[in-house]
Amino acid sequence: MTAARRLADLGWPDLEGRRPLVLLPLGSCEQHGPHLPLDTDSAVASAVAERAAARLPGEPDVVIAPPQPYGASGEHEGFPGTVSIGHTALRLLLTETGRSLLRWAGRLLVVNGHGGNLAGLADAVRTLRGESRDVAWWPCLPPGCDAHAGRTETSLMLRLRPSAVRGDRAATGPTEPVHLLMDRLVAESVHGVSPSGVLGDPAGATPTEGERLLDGMADRLASDIRAWQVSPRGRLGVSGRRPVTARTGDGR
Repeated sequence: MTAARRLADLGWPDLEGRRPLVLLPLGSCEQHGPHLPLDTDSAVASAVAERAAARLPGEPDVVIAPPQPYGASGEHEGFPGTVSIGHTALRLLLTETGRSLLRWAGRLLVVNGHGGNLAGLADAVRTLRGESRDVAWWPCLPPGCDAHAGRTETSLMLRLRPSAVRGDRAATGPTEPVHLLMDRLVAESVHGVSPSGVLGDPAGATPTEGERLLDGMADRLASDIRAWQVSPRGRLGVSGRRPVTARTGDGR
């Protein structure tokens, strides 16, 4: 990714006369088991956005905003290190960010790395679209992924930042499909269901798998950007499944 694609590296004259599509990676600061870093969701969203932009060399004009590192992670607040701003604050932050950004940009796409953000994110996008602003969201959700801090995210981080992966501390959590755990997750939050914070099994994770997953998400994102078809819920592209989240209450 060249510096010219990163908003943080540009001066205002570099944007004069342009109406770019801005990709805003949205993550979280939350526990990802004892072995993965707190910024896993932000790291993945940023990587997918940058790889997708690299697949769009000139059209559309794409700029990548600095990632938003805090989200709605209340379901993980039983673990130290988690920082949640809740859905009310997230909704307001994204709405005002979109209003300001779209004074000079042409379109905004929020690339979401944390499923628990979805309620606030979708509401903000709905508000902005109701104001005739060209905004959408897109989930970083590999097909067949496990719920949280298991093989999928461990593989992704082994590819992106292997030095931050503490394999010696990896633990296996409940491996049932998340929909079977949802009642307990709502009632007990993540810590009550999995004292390690893991929902899945990190065993077998590899950087090679992480590379495959990243490339697949970037390919799909680039394709969806070219088509730019937005659902009534504000989701860019056609989704074959709903994002997985273990959210409780309002996400605080």
